[in-house]
Amino acid sequence: MSEAAPASTSKSERAYSAIKAHILEGDYSPGYRLVLAKIGEELGVSAVPVREAIRRLEAEGLVTFERNVGATVASIDPVQYLYTMQTLSIVEGAATALSAPLIGAADVARAREVNERMRECLKHFDPVRFTRLNQDFHSVLFEHCPNPHILDLVHRGWNRLGSLRSSTFRFVPGRAHESVEEHEAILRLIETGADADTIEKAARRHRSATLDAYLAQAPSLPQPTPALH
Repeated sequence: MSEAAPASTSKSERAYSAIKAHILEGDYSPGYRLVLAKIGEELGVSAVPVREAIRRLEAEGLVTFERNVGATVASIDPVQYLYTMQTLSIVEGAATALSAPLIGAADVARAREVNERMRECLKHFDPVRFTRLNQDFHSVLFEHCPNPHILDLVHRGWNRLGSLRSSTFRFVPGRAHESVEEHEAILRLIETGADADTIEKAARRHRSATLDAYLAQAPSLPQPTPALH
């Protein structure tokens, strides 16, 4: 009996990873019904590990369970997205400004290379891939932040966006083109040694512009208060 547990745990973990990946990548959209037998058949496991996986995902807020309906992919909470983006615009702007003096030519080259891949991605737009590249780009700019507390807040913000399955560019694809150009503008500010206040404002405007584009598609959300500079 004790020898069977690891195999069961392994199947449950595999089901959990597979279902979560489908949710985060948008294959299972909000409201998608998670049929245990069907998923189990696709993964080659019984319904038991699938049920265990769905319970874990429910605890994480990615899945909801309703009587007579069953398990479905949870809807994205637009208010939580709003608050997360507001917070990120502040802490990531500060982190980028503090990082700027520590960002070398190799870092700028790496960020620019990622941005070019984002530009290429625009030709056959894939919002999930674009979002991943977007995070890669920004991580180059804020990872040198010497303040560990601010950096921790930035990481928490990005993790929260991940839990919200946030690929804003899926909803406002036109924003992706503007984002790439704004990335280049921020890199030029860093390259030319612009002062911290200028870089922080540019980074915050960049983040806020994405939020504004999303809010324009969801006018019922509470509007953010003007940023203080």
